[in-house]
Amino acid sequence: MISTAYAQSADAAQSSALLRDPTFWVAISFVIFVVLVAKPAWKFIASALDAKIEEIREKIEEATKLREEAQEMLAEYKRKLADADKEAGDIINQAREEAQSMKTRMTKDLEASLQRRKKMAMDRIAQAESDAAAEVRSLTAEIALVAARQVIQDNVTGDKASSMIDDAIKDLPEKLN
Repeated sequence: MISTAYAQSADAAQSSALLRDPTFWVAISFVIFVVLVAKPAWKFIASALDAKIEEIREKIEEATKLREEAQEMLAEYKRKLADADKEAGDIINQAREEAQSMKTRMTKDLEASLQRRKKMAMDRIAQAESDAAAEVRSLTAEIALVAARQVIQDNVTGDKASSMIDDAIKDLPEKLN
């Protein structure tokens, strides 16, 4: 029994020593403080985290919307670029067709102009040949007339010479044409 009484007195001594120890009371105070502060702190932290989560969610939604808008704009600009490329191709093809048409027309015009100039040159040459032939005939006739007159004057005398000259002059225009 002594051992039991001794054990009880040792427990009581330890318990009263524990209640007198400031470290024990600081620990108890700390636990109570943590329990009292933890609930409002937990609410504050939870609400702050919820607010931050909501803010992040809104930013993600906004970023998603911006991304979708950017993709739509990119698709629109790609369509516009494709349309512009097609339009540029059409313009180039039309310009080529117009250039080919203009080339064909100018070639025909040039050929026609060359034909006209060739015809004009040939007409001028023919006219010049005709004029030259007429002039040569005229000069030849005059030279023959002068020569004939000289020969007749030297060989034929008198009235017979005058009548021959007059007859020759009358017949000359008919023979030249």
